[in-house]
Amino acid sequence: MHIESLRVRNFRRLQDVRIDLASDISIFVGANNSGKTSASHALQLFMAASRERFSVHDFSAECWAAMDAFGDGVGGAVLPIISLDIWFHVDAADLHRVVDLLPSLAWEGTLVGLRVEFAATDVTTLLANFGEARERARANIRPGANGGADYHPSPRTLRDYLTDNLRREYELRYYVLDRAQFDPELVAAPDYVPLLLTPDKGRGGKDILNSLLRVDFMHAQRHLTDAAAGSRAEDLSRCLSRFYERNLEKRGDDFDAIRALADSEAMLNDHLQRVFEPTLSRLGALGYPGLSNPRLLIKSALNPATIMGNHDGARVHYALGDPQEGIEPRTLPDRYNGLGFKNLIYMVVELLDLHSQWLDIEENRPPLHLVFIEEPEAHLHAQLQQVFIRKVIDILAIEGEDRPHYASQLVVTTHSPHILYERGFRPIRYFRRSSTAFAQSSEVLNLSAFYDRTANPTRDFLERYLKLTHCDLFFADAAVLVEGNVERLLLPQMIAKAAPRLQSAYLSILEIGGAFGHRFRTLIEFLGITALIVTDIDSVTSPAAAAEPEVEDDKPPEDQEGAAGGACMVHVAGAVTSNQTLIQWLPACSTITDLLNATPVQRTQLRTEDGHALVRVTYQTLIDVTWNMAQTAMAGRTLEEAFALENLMWCQDMARFDLKLRVRGSAGLTAEQLAERLHNRIKGSSFNKTDFALALLAQDPATWTVPHYIADGLRWLENEITPAPTVAAPPQVEVAA
Repeated sequence: MHIESLRVRNFRRLQDVRIDLASDISIFVGANNSGKTSASHALQLFMAASRERFSVHDFSAECWAAMDAFGDGVGGAVLPIISLDIWFHVDAADLHRVVDLLPSLAWEGTLVGLRVEFAATDVTTLLANFGEARERARANIRPGANGGADYHPSPRTLRDYLTDNLRREYELRYYVLDRAQFDPELVAAPDYVPLLLTPDKGRGGKDILNSLLRVDFMHAQRHLTDAAAGSRAEDLSRCLSRFYERNLEKRGDDFDAIRALADSEAMLNDHLQRVFEPTLSRLGALGYPGLSNPRLLIKSALNPATIMGNHDGARVHYALGDPQEGIEPRTLPDRYNGLGFKNLIYMVVELLDLHSQWLDIEENRPPLHLVFIEEPEAHLHAQLQQVFIRKVIDILAIEGEDRPHYASQLVVTTHSPHILYERGFRPIRYFRRSSTAFAQSSEVLNLSAFYDRTANPTRDFLERYLKLTHCDLFFADAAVLVEGNVERLLLPQMIAKAAPRLQSAYLSILEIGGAFGHRFRTLIEFLGITALIVTDIDSVTSPAAAAEPEVEDDKPPEDQEGAAGGACMVHVAGAVTSNQTLIQWLPACSTITDLLNATPVQRTQLRTEDGHALVRVTYQTLIDVTWNMAQTAMAGRTLEEAFALENLMWCQDMARFDLKLRVRGSAGLTAEQLAERLHNRIKGSSFNKTDFALALLAQDPATWTVPHYIADGLRWLENEITPAPTVAAPPQVEVAA
C-alpha cells in the first residue's frame, strides 16, 4: 500500500496541481519559490487536522478577488475552499484497512481516495457575521487628519474579515472519492458530489486518515556544530541520547547493566554496545567514506544518573581502526571527527528515530509511513549527498513478518544536482512556476511520464548527459544551450557586459554542440523552461555535409579549403548549414540564405496552451565590418570568426598576439581577404579554441565587444526572466513665468 497521487487546490502557489508519488522515493525539484515547500506544508496542515493552523494567506492569490467578490454579493462568485485529495494504491490484502473509503459495493480497481476540505462551516452565517462587522466598521469611519484620506476600520472586504475570523468561520471536512467519477488525470466530473464522512456513520474522517497514514517531517538542520556553544548547538551524543530515551531498552529494564555499572565500566559498555548495535550496524551500511573511516562506539563515563542523557554519562567515540586480537583500538570523542560525517550520522539517526516511533505504535499502527526530508544538502557535502540518497531506502527497510503489510515512502525536496545524479529521471517531480500580472502559481510535472513516452535513444542520451554534467537544469530560472567549451567559458563575462541583470538569475549553461542540441527539445518542452540557444551557423558547401555532424580533421587549412562538402565561409553561393539544431528545431532552415534572412519571430518558439517552453535561437548573421576605411557586410561562421570580425582592429594589435587571431600583413589586406585568412586559420587543426577562450579571459573585458548575435540573445533572455524595473515618470512641476 502506498500513496499514488495527491491533488492540492487553492493552497498558496498550488492553485490546482496533481503530484504523483513513487512507491519508494520521490524527489521534489524546481527553482526557488516554485511550490515545493507549499506541497509539504499542505499535507502537514491537513494531517494536523487543526483549523487553528490555517490562515487566510494559505489561500492562493487567485482566490482573494473571488473571496471579496463573494462577500460583495457579485453574481456567480464562489467562496474559495482549500482541499487535498489523497489517492491510495491498495492491494487486495489491504482492502480491510480501507473499507470505510470504498464508495460502493461495486467498487473495482486499486485506487481509493479521501478528500480533506478546509471550507466555510455555514456560508449564510459567515455572510451575516461579515455584514455586521462591516457595518460596525463603516459606522466608525473617521475623517483624515490635515485633509488626508479618511480612516476606515477593518473589515472593508470579506478577506479582511477572514484574516481575523478564519478559524471561527471555517472547518475541516472529509469525503470519500469514487475513482469511477474521475478521468485519467484524476479530475472529477463537473457534476460529481463526493460522499461526506460523518462520525455518526462510524469513524470520522480524521480517524480514518490517521489509521492509514503517518506523516513525519525532517526539516533542514543547519546548526550541527563541533562545540556546544549557543542554545542551538547540537552534537551526535545528544542526538543519540534522544534516540536512546525514546526507542531503546533503558537501563532500568536491563538488570545486568545496572549490576555492571557498579561492578565495572566494561560491562556497562557492553550494554551500551548491545542496545545500539542495530543502529550502528545500519549506519555502517552507509559505507562512507571507505576503509579509513573510523567506527562508531558508545562509551560510558560511569555516571549512573546521566547515562545517555544530556550530560556526559555516555559519549559517541570513534575507533581508530579495527580490533586486533580481541583488543579494542584507541578512540577519540565525536568532536574530533569531521563535521560532514557527523551530519550524515545525525540525519540517519533522526530518520531511524521517526521510523522507530512509527513501528512502536502497538494498536492500530498506520500501514503507511510518509517522511518528508527537506533539503538534505543543508547537512551534507556532495559525496555524502550521494551516499545518503543511495542508502536511505535500505536504512528504513522493514524486516520480518511486518514487511508485506507496512511500508515507508520518502519525499525529498532538494536543490542538489548530486542527489538527482544518483536517482535519475523517474523519481523527479518538477515544480514549474508561472507568473501573471496578478498572481503566481505552479504546475507539477512527473518526469517518469517523460521517461516512458520519450524514444529510448533520446531519453537515454539526455539522462546520461545530464547525470554527467548538468542536473542543475531542474533548479534553474532559465537554460542557455551553448555550442561548445568556448561559449561556456566566455558566457559569464559576456553576460556581465551585455546583460548584467542575468547575473542575479539562476542560469543552467549546457554545452550541447550544434549536432546534439535538437535532442534537448523534448526535455526543454516538457519542463516548459525558458531557454536561449547560442550556436554557430556552421556553413558547408554541400547538402551531403549538412546531413551528418561535422568532424574536424588534422588536414592543414590549404588542404581543407578544397575538400568537397567541407566548411566554407558564410558568403559562399549555395552554402548550407551542418547544424542540426538549426535544421531540425529553430528556425528549421537548412540554407545559409534562409538562415541569414530569418526574422526574430522565426527564431523564437513561443509559449502555447500545449507547450510552456519559450525558446529562442541565436547565431551569426550579417554585420558591418570596417577595415582600411571601407565597410563590408559579412558574417562569421563560428564564434571565433564572429568575434574577430566585430573586434577586427583590436585583434590585429600586437598586444593581442596570444589570441592567435592576428594576421601578418593585415594592414595591406582588404576586409574580405582578412576575413578569409581568419576563416582558414580558425578552422585549421593548429588553432586551439580553448586556448583562445582562456587568452581572451586574460584580457580586459572593457576593451572588447561581445558578438552582436550573442548580445542580442542575452538581452532577449534578460528581458524575459529579469525585466527592468518600471521607473515612474517624474512629477511635472509648473514654473511661474
